[in-house]
Amino acid sequence: NETKVMYFILLGFPTTGELQLLLFFALLLAYLLTVLENFLIILIIQNNTSLQNPMYFFLGNLSFLEIWYVSVIEPKMIIDVLSHDKRISFQGCMAQLHFFVTFVCTEYVLLAVMAYDRFVAICKPLRYPLIMSHKFCAQLLAGCWMCGLTTSSIKLSFIARLSFCDVDKINHYFCDISPLLNISCSDSSLAELVDFTLALLVIVVPLCTVVASYICILFTVLKIPSSQGRQKAFSTCSSHLTVVILFYSTTLFTYAHPKLMYTFRANKLVSVLYTVVVPLLNPLIYCLRNKEVRVAMRKTFTCRR
Repeated sequence: NETKVMYFILLGFPTTGELQLLLFFALLLAYLLTVLENFLIILIIQNNTSLQNPMYFFLGNLSFLEIWYVSVIEPKMIIDVLSHDKRISFQGCMAQLHFFVTFVCTEYVLLAVMAYDRFVAICKPLRYPLIMSHKFCAQLLAGCWMCGLTTSSIKLSFIARLSFCDVDKINHYFCDISPLLNISCSDSSLAELVDFTLALLVIVVPLCTVVASYICILFTVLKIPSSQGRQKAFSTCSSHLTVVILFYSTTLFTYAHPKLMYTFRANKLVSVLYTVVVPLLNPLIYCLRNKEVRVAMRKTFTCRR
């Protein structure tokens, strides 16, 4: 009696008519602001020679990544808030899942690379220009994207093989791994094992890199004799560390626990944090907490005016 599912229905968030309109405008505003903020960061970095260094090279690529990251999820999510037809085709669901997982995994590794860059800049300042050459930075960035694409392709190859029978409703607002595993009517144990193993690798290895980098940075900074020097060293890392904590803390809950611990309501609420709130806050954190970006922003808009 097994039938091939042609489409899924994304249930999203159950709301009343008044709340639907409010949610629609809130999500639309958040999406437009996120795209605009990240675009401005890219523009500022490209138009200021003082920001042409590895730290801002990676920051610009992080902003580029987050524009696509939110664009995979939020437009469909915004439309579905007011639409009665919340269907998404099977192929569309798999495509959304593939791109989303690619961008999430790429961001994990990119944040670890940015932590390594800060480690070299603070702990090995004399060798920094030699180590973090343009060629090496480009290779690190290519490695981030390769890791994201490879991880996503492996995960999707196992999930796409699953059978989906009578249940075509996904209790989520986008096609994510856990909801698809929960509605599958075939044995999903192998797909769960692959997903869990890759999630641990993609999360734990970069997280260990971040932690090790900042432990070394902390010991190095504490050896600086002047308080002004220590404050300057910490200020160069504070923005990145804040973004790392926000992104890892929200996604770790969702992607590093087995299917049996999965709860739909908690998962959807946490998912809103890392698909809407965190991408909206990241550019603000870098602009407000980073003195060089603030100065470059003033110069950019003053010159244009």
